Amino acid sequence: MTGALLCAHLCVFALEINQASEAELDSIKGMGPAMTRKVLNARTEKPFINWKDLMSRVAGIGKAKAQHFSEQGVLVNGLSFKP
Repeated sequence: MTGALLCAHLCVFALEINQASEAELDSIKGMGPAMTRKVLNARTEKPFINWKDLMSRVAGIGKAKAQHFSEQGVLVNGLSFKP
């Protein structure tokens, strides 16, 4: 039951980083305005293909931060972070 509730929570609050607005990115706990700008700037070059791509192109997003964002429902190309 807990797994189903978690899935329902993540499905309702999923946020695709390749399509999220500045305000949506700012609303992610731990993101902040500076990191939001980095994400938006990197995304203008090309969409992120996966979490590894996001982490390599946006300074300040490592495995721990990626896990934290993923737990909040952030997705990259429809996928949650898998360490």
